[in-house]
Amino acid sequence: MNAKSAISKEIFAPHDERMLGAVQVKRRTKKKIPFLATGGQGEYLTYICLSVTNKKPPQASITKVKQFEGSTSFVRRTQWMLEQLRQVNGIDPNRDSPEFDLLFENTFDQWVASTASEKCTFFQVLHHTCQRYLTDKKPEFINCQSKIMGGNSILHSAADSVTSAVQKASQALNERGERLGRAEEKTEELKNSAQQFAETAHKVGV
Repeated sequence: MNAKSAISKEIFAPHDERMLGAVQVKRRTKKKIPFLATGGQGEYLTYICLSVTNKKPPQASITKVKQFEGSTSFVRRTQWMLEQLRQVNGIDPNRDSPEFDLLFENTFDQWVASTASEKCTFFQVLHHTCQRYLTDKKPEFINCQSKIMGGNSILHSAADSVTSAVQKASQALNERGERLGRAEEKTEELKNSAQQFAETAHKVGV
């Protein structure tokens, strides 16, 4: 089981939440922390996770999850409701860059994703989630590549693929229906002809 699957199962599933996406990050500017809750300065991995509750109405949130060195478990840290997200800064709209900033109502974090593609995928899911679950006060997406906002995004591509498949299936069913319809018409014609023939033969017989 990879880290993201483990986070989904360990952190979100017990709280009746679905994890929609996650990105492994490091801070671009380190905060001064005199000590950690573990009792000393230790190494850890940080993930920014996007989730939504299964109950209705669904509520989406962004959660900071950490995994400390030597531990196989994950720890839920800070969590923000998606409504608290004010701005998503992709830093550079002209190139694939792993850097990004998240601005919330009460905090501002500067991150570097493990890869530019992982950041791009997370941004696409985040943008889609904001459009779906926020009715007003949607966060501002700035300095983001066009593929994140639409057009070539994996979400739109997937949607297009599904739509295309449905259209093809529908067309095939229509064509099949037309063929069946024509067959039924021919059957009906043959039936009528046979009936007429029988009636004529009966009359001749009489």
